[in-house]
Amino acid sequence: MSWPQVADIAQKVQSSELKAQDLVDRALSAVQEKQSLKPIISETSQRAKTRAAELDNQIAKGKKVGRLAGVPFIAKDNFLAYGSKTTAASNILRPFQAPYQATAIERLEAEGAILVAKANLDAFAHGSSTENSDFFTTKNPYDHSRVPGGSSGGSAVAVATEIVPFALGTDTGGSIRQPAGFCGVVGYKPTYGLVSRSGVIAMASSTDVIGPITRTVADTAQVLDIMAGRDELDSTTIDRDKKGYLPERAGSLKNVRVGVIREYMEHGVESGVKQVVNLAIEKIKTAGAKISEVSLPSLPLALAVYYIICPAEVSSNLARYDGQRYGFSEPQAQDLLSSYELTRDHGFGPEAKRRIMIGTYVLSSGYYDAYYKKAQTVRTKIIDEFSNKFEKYDFLIGPTSPTTAFKIGERVDDPLSMYLSDIMTVAANVSGNPSISLPAGMANGLPVGLQIIGPMRGDRALLSFAQDVEGLL
Repeated sequence: MSWPQVADIAQKVQSSELKAQDLVDRALSAVQEKQSLKPIISETSQRAKTRAAELDNQIAKGKKVGRLAGVPFIAKDNFLAYGSKTTAASNILRPFQAPYQATAIERLEAEGAILVAKANLDAFAHGSSTENSDFFTTKNPYDHSRVPGGSSGGSAVAVATEIVPFALGTDTGGSIRQPAGFCGVVGYKPTYGLVSRSGVIAMASSTDVIGPITRTVADTAQVLDIMAGRDELDSTTIDRDKKGYLPERAGSLKNVRVGVIREYMEHGVESGVKQVVNLAIEKIKTAGAKISEVSLPSLPLALAVYYIICPAEVSSNLARYDGQRYGFSEPQAQDLLSSYELTRDHGFGPEAKRRIMIGTYVLSSGYYDAYYKKAQTVRTKIIDEFSNKFEKYDFLIGPTSPTTAFKIGERVDDPLSMYLSDIMTVAANVSGNPSISLPAGMANGLPVGLQIIGPMRGDRALLSFAQDVEGLL
């Protein structure tokens, strides 16, 4: 049975037509039923049931409750949260119990939402397939021999299989949109800084973004509207739109200026993916939008820029995991130096070590100017190209990924091939622009995502346009 839309669930709980306790029980039962796909690392069942009972009691007493009253949700396990350990799917954090909660979760819970579980991910969000989890690999719900995408693979599967109405993910280079595309759900990456990163384990701090994975654009907007806005615990946060983020009622697409990104429709795109995306574009054009091809010459460099800047920031952020303050600490270590070395050797997985080495290398003396500084220069050029295009176009579109979900194990021994999975999503992280992946159709029995990119701080307009496009697909 499909979940109703988030707003409808909350309304029925507020009117006592539904009980929060029953919704939590349904979600927890679904966690067990779908565990063969391995989307979940841990449950927060005890706390969830307690909060649901308290909410039902408040309603029975006639007290006002929030906009997400009784709505169960799941968070990627790099969000600090009460009720279970927070591991980031890494052995080095396997024993870690969060002393506080992420701001995003705090804001959702303040409106009555109830966290029921923590989702699997590539360890520390380093990956595009959820195969880099130190615990287990999550499976694609459409074909269990394929990956769900990553790094928010568990969150995408949790929504695609109706465990919960929505889940939280992080998007550093496509980690919300790519798995959403692979699993046939909606994945949203807001403008950089719109949602607080406080209480979310850092990967690459200048591109990390918090966002929802849902079944509909309306649900995405509802969740974003609650999470968005400044937070004194995160100095990079920006002001929210005064009008909020709930889409306007479906409007006409007539004369909306849409640019189809040439670089995303050329070589390397599977024929089935291209066919589905072209059909979606044709529907948008038929609805009245002005469609034309657009080129961003620096776009092919975005992946290289990302895989210089991102590992550099990863190497810095992972330096805090030394076994001395929290998390795993190697018990056989004889002194401080060996404690550092052995803790990191045994605690970090292969991908974390790879990114630490790459990042440390590009930041090292003699290579900083040749790699890191040059990457930042090209990053500025990419930002400028997006900014210039949005003077002529309202939105830019293309595929979310060049392929549908690939086979489990197919790319694990080829890091470059794995990194290429993000080739169409990283640019929006490098530039900071908001971007959404919508389910556009099927190719060879697997979902295809349509990616729409909007101007900086244009989240409200992007969601309204996306909702109109959603009605066409």
